[in-house]
Amino acid sequence: MATPATVQTHRAAGTPLDSRIHVERRSAPSLETSEIVFDVENAEVFYGAFRAVRGVSMKIGKHQITAFIGPSGCGKTTMLRAFNRMHDTTPGARVAGKIAYHGVDLYGPEVSATEVRRRIGMVFQKPNPFPKSIYDNIAFGPRVNGVRSKAELDAIVEKSLRAAALWDEVKDRLRNSALGLSGGQQQRLCIARTIAVEPDVVLMDEPCSALDPIATARIEELMRELKTRYTIVIVTHNMQQAARTSDRTAFFTAELDSTTDQRTGVLVEYDSTAKMFSNPSDERTENYITGRFG
Repeated sequence: MATPATVQTHRAAGTPLDSRIHVERRSAPSLETSEIVFDVENAEVFYGAFRAVRGVSMKIGKHQITAFIGPSGCGKTTMLRAFNRMHDTTPGARVAGKIAYHGVDLYGPEVSATEVRRRIGMVFQKPNPFPKSIYDNIAFGPRVNGVRSKAELDAIVEKSLRAAALWDEVKDRLRNSALGLSGGQQQRLCIARTIAVEPDVVLMDEPCSALDPIATARIEELMRELKTRYTIVIVTHNMQQAARTSDRTAFFTAELDSTTDQRTGVLVEYDSTAKMFSNPSDERTENYITGRFG
């Protein structure tokens, strides 16, 4: 087994490493060798005149799990929602800079927001199954996309539930209400519903925040399995979760914007998770990871 990396709390003084957070040294492909899914250049998100996030530049590779960490109010979720044009639904919100998806500007005038959200799915913080049967929750997206054959829908439902590690638990009650599932099962159902339309990317906004440790472990295991087929970007307040599951980590914080005299989200550091949790380049990252602020 690989030797864990640990957080270094007093690097300059040469004192022993802090063992609170362990990062398994995974051999994640580098961004130089991995196909780039998202290429972000100086992205900014505004709500009216308020600049919520500024100056974000990063590249996100295919079949990797990328974690966004940072204190509350630093723009993690705001940035995540920019990746599938969720801000289009918020009056007064707009995204500036460039967010390219496989080389295509997501906010280009010829790009359909509906098609963006089909290819780039979202799993929200709180499980939100539709008040329908388990079967109809999964079949909803394919039906919207024109699938009418019962045999084809049956196959999609089974495939999606198997991919979300839920099939064996619900296969005998597919016609029961999805609202009768446990919280962890509901979240896996929402993941299954997202992947039923065969997206390329799955965005997850704190998907385990409302779950118990056992359900959280199931979701984390599922994420590691799903990254062989999908690119995953996750927002999490749980640094142990970022360390356990992600290949790369982005640390955000909020700083005073001198042009508006308001606090705005900024990307402080973005690197491999092993590097971020063992030897971060920025003191602000180290202070946050070791619990000295945030």
